[in-house]
Amino acid sequence: MDFNVKRLAADAGTLFSRAVQFTEEKFGQAEKTELDAHLENLLSRAECTKHWTEKILKQTEVLLQPNPNVRIEEFFYEKLEKKAPTRMNNHELLGESMIDSGNEFGPGTAYGNSLIKCGETEKQIGGAEREFIQSSAINFLTPFRNFLEGDFKTILKERKLLQNKRLDLDAAKTKLKKAKMADARALAEQDLKMTQSEFDRQAEITRLLLEGISSTHAHHLRCLNDFVEAQMTYYAQCYQYMVDLQKQFGNFPTAFCSNNNQSTASGGASVSVPILPLSAPLSSTTGNASSGFTELQNFSGSRKARVLYDYDAAGSNELSLLADEVIMVSSVPGMDSDWLMGERGTQKGKVPITYLELLN
Repeated sequence: MDFNVKRLAADAGTLFSRAVQFTEEKFGQAEKTELDAHLENLLSRAECTKHWTEKILKQTEVLLQPNPNVRIEEFFYEKLEKKAPTRMNNHELLGESMIDSGNEFGPGTAYGNSLIKCGETEKQIGGAEREFIQSSAINFLTPFRNFLEGDFKTILKERKLLQNKRLDLDAAKTKLKKAKMADARALAEQDLKMTQSEFDRQAEITRLLLEGISSTHAHHLRCLNDFVEAQMTYYAQCYQYMVDLQKQFGNFPTAFCSNNNQSTASGGASVSVPILPLSAPLSSTTGNASSGFTELQNFSGSRKARVLYDYDAAGSNELSLLADEVIMVSSVPGMDSDWLMGERGTQKGKVPITYLELLN
């Protein structure tokens, strides 16, 4: 019990002498031991590293998750050591909406089919984004966060101890200056020697920790390289997905408005509508329809025709086509003027004239 009381009294005396020394330094009434230039540079470098690590970490979090409410939610889940609920990202939500609407309009229609293809691509991009975020969180954010919450906190702790040891040293120097009696001076000199030794030891510990910042920079450089590679992979995947989608869109047809009106006027009955690819040259197809096709439709018989574009049959009564193949076409009484009967060997079905070029 007496030992604890003495210990508390000694600690209180130490705190009081530190407070006095600190106050007198602020008012210029006491000398202050300056740290060597190398140690000061190391401390400044550590503060600079901490400042920019925090800033980069924050901005990367904003980049990966722009929604501040979601970031706060994920922060609390992380502190509670619980897994955050899986939610669809914006690309995946858009993809779902496009696919649902495409199925509603009908996968066999040009618009419905296009929506489904777009939706599938958006979901692929959403998946790539999810992988990018997970990779960046593990290989980039986590090491940065570990430095701030681990290594730098240790540096702060040791730096505070160094500050206290420095105040003890300067207080001992002041005490020696004020000592008049021989016994008091001897005691003050002994105290100064002990505080000088403790200060030097703590300065060495702090210096070793601060020199570890170079290793931190090297580690963060590797993390930065991982982050760049993750971004490169993500954007390359997105680019490839869109290139593939654009190629598919090159074969996606668009319906004529007049044919859509005919479909509506027929009381909702399903009417096949000949369709033209987005890249089709309207002038040439129009010319064909007004010359050779008109002649073929007015007279019986069949002719050879070259297929201009790929065409996927929308029903069992239609014939799918491949670009550049040659088929036989003929007119059937009562058939819509935009269609002909096509034959390829034993296969037979309706084909849209806008996809054909009659051969002589």
